[in-house]
Amino acid sequence: MTNTKSAVKPAKKRKRYASLDKRKSRAGWFFVLPFVLSFLILYVPIIFESIRLSFYRMRPIIGGGFELEPVGFLNYQEALFVDPDFVRTLTSGLQQLAFDIPAIVIFSLFMAVLLNQKMVGRAAFRAIFFIPVILSTGLMESIDAQNTLNEYMDSASGINDGSGESVATDLVSALDVERLFANMKVGTELVTYVTTMINNIYNIVNRSGVQMLIFLAGLQSISTAIYESCQIDGASAWETFWKITFPMISPMILVNGIYTIIDSFTTESNQVMTFISGIYNTTDGNVISSAMSWMYFLIVMLIIAVVAGIMSAYVFYQRRD
Repeated sequence: MTNTKSAVKPAKKRKRYASLDKRKSRAGWFFVLPFVLSFLILYVPIIFESIRLSFYRMRPIIGGGFELEPVGFLNYQEALFVDPDFVRTLTSGLQQLAFDIPAIVIFSLFMAVLLNQKMVGRAAFRAIFFIPVILSTGLMESIDAQNTLNEYMDSASGINDGSGESVATDLVSALDVERLFANMKVGTELVTYVTTMINNIYNIVNRSGVQMLIFLAGLQSISTAIYESCQIDGASAWETFWKITFPMISPMILVNGIYTIIDSFTTESNQVMTFISGIYNTTDGNVISSAMSWMYFLIVMLIIAVVAGIMSAYVFYQRRD
């Protein structure tokens, strides 16, 4: 009797290939690898050295050189309670940024909505509003920092034309903003805020270019079919903006809010950064400035966390099912 059992060959194991998303993720890590290595090799040791120096004092040695003497939190206490200028400068800087950041985000959103409309020369207008971003980077920023015209424009008083009043103040007076708000019976704080923003319009326009591009990208990602449906239903432009455009652009508002905070807190024109840089050049300034810098860093991170937490609760994310 013959054996009818046939030998069953084991099935070949099919090779598993990574999904497209995993391959894209690996490719992304390949492109960011130079930055990651540079950060770990160059920046991380500097960061730890800066933290370590903030807990030491430098004591000169006879014959040259110095040695580090551990003092704990003495540098932090001196920055907060001994130096009267640090807390005052920090408070003034935070107050100024609390006024500037909303103005920059609102202005960039307003201009992005206008530049998103169909009109002749739209690309040229977009380029014009982005030119200040290019001019305020690198070497141009250093040249611009020594520009007398820029100093007058950045000042709260504006440009003095010899008549004793600034051009910016004349502009506010010509528009009669104060009288307008007085007739509306609003508080003097709002009047002061609006007039200050008008006087500071040069700085606001210079710092709004990147935010405009981000808002434009978000506006152009909104489907035109949604706007067509609103027109068919008889919605006005005002209703369409608040019911459709504003919720759909809310993720970009969060991104621009965080970007503007970081950009405002780290720019060279920031008065707190300027103050810390000046302390660095004094005796024992490198250790005290390290303490000031890390306190400033923690405050910035706390503000970012609070703003991101509050704004995230109101962000609308469209489902793409």
